[in-house]
Amino acid sequence: MATTTLNHYLVIHPLDDIAEEKVVTEGLGPMPMTASVRWSLVSLRGYLILMLALVVYRVLQLGGLFGGGH
Repeated sequence: MATTTLNHYLVIHPLDDIAEEKVVTEGLGPMPMTASVRWSLVSLRGYLILMLALVVYRVLQLGGLFGGGH
């Protein structure tokens, strides 16, 4: 005869749970970055600015500011 054990799990919604202590981040200062991380973030920023400029250009082109919008 096989015996079985039943596992009971109590599920608590996060809004009903006890609030946990938050991490104090005041006074930590800027995070140190390696050169490769810094260049990656700079290139990502440049890419996003370029894409935003292309979207603005396309919207203005479709609006007829530069003519020939299809």
